[in-house]
Amino acid sequence: MKMTFRWYGEKDDTITLRQIKQIPGMDGVVGALYDVPVGEVWPLEEIAAQADAARAAGLSYETVESINVHEDIKLGLPTRDRYIENYIKSLKNAAKCGVNVVCYNFMPIFDWTRTDLAKPLYDGSTALAFDYHVIAGKSPRQMADEILSHSNGYVLPGWEPERLGELGRLFDAYEGMGEEDLRSNLGYFLKAVIPACEELGIRMTIHPDDPPRSV
Repeated sequence: MKMTFRWYGEKDDTITLRQIKQIPGMDGVVGALYDVPVGEVWPLEEIAAQADAARAAGLSYETVESINVHEDIKLGLPTRDRYIENYIKSLKNAAKCGVNVVCYNFMPIFDWTRTDLAKPLYDGSTALAFDYHVIAGKSPRQMADEILSHSNGYVLPGWEPERLGELGRLFDAYEGMGEEDLRSNLGYFLKAVIPACEELGIRMTIHPDDPPRSV
């Protein structure tokens, strides 16, 4: 097993590659392009720049998290094939830069959900936390507003502005969709991208729902 550290890139991460390299046993970084809108193709030159920076610091760059899946794919809309084509193009560009693992998720709307972004721990440090009772009985909109009110102005991964601007439409679109519908749409997506992954030598690693329950 190789130990890696999530890195958001030189523009978006206050932790430097030099600092990551100092962690004992650290082999590499897990990167991503957060300025590329979901559904668009990851530019080869941008992936290469991030990979080159990591390797110049003595760190491997073999994994990315995430090449996000467009909501039209999750919803099973007629437009999904176009976004799947773009996804495969992103996989090809990532493979050209030495990426062989792509972590992704298939959660509706949000990549992850928390009820506290800075929960105090016994030692004085803080951590992300989720308490279902905090959001029980609240609408998805109320839940999202509460989480964003504690973000201190930061853009949260998976909560990008272009996604937040579509919240109302997306909540309506998912109304009535069941777990089997979502699972079927995941199967459609995988049947389309896995053959390309096998050719490229890429392993797709799905992130469990975070938290692992319906919210």
